[in-house]
Amino acid sequence: MSVRVVLPAHLRNLARVGSEVSLEVDGAVTQRSVLDALEARYPMLRGTLRDHTTKVRRPFVRFFACGEDFSHEALDNLLPEAIANGSEPFLVVGAIAGG
Repeated sequence: MSVRVVLPAHLRNLARVGSEVSLEVDGAVTQRSVLDALEARYPMLRGTLRDHTTKVRRPFVRFFACGEDFSHEALDNLLPEAIANGSEPFLVVGAIAGG
């Protein structure tokens, strides 16, 4: 399946891509399979979205699908069909903190 992924500006610059990339995902379309495909195609992104060892999401990175925050969902839960069929993009958003 071809999945569309939108990256924040700093990760687009790092990967040297436009605002959206298309990825081929084999099997079930889950956060894990999308992130695995993204890191396989753009190895310079490894460690920026997830910890190298634990594969846990980095604290200031959020994942959205169809207007819903999937950041705290289980990595192997299926993403919505609109993400799987490419009609909606999977969004990677850099969170901002400060005071």
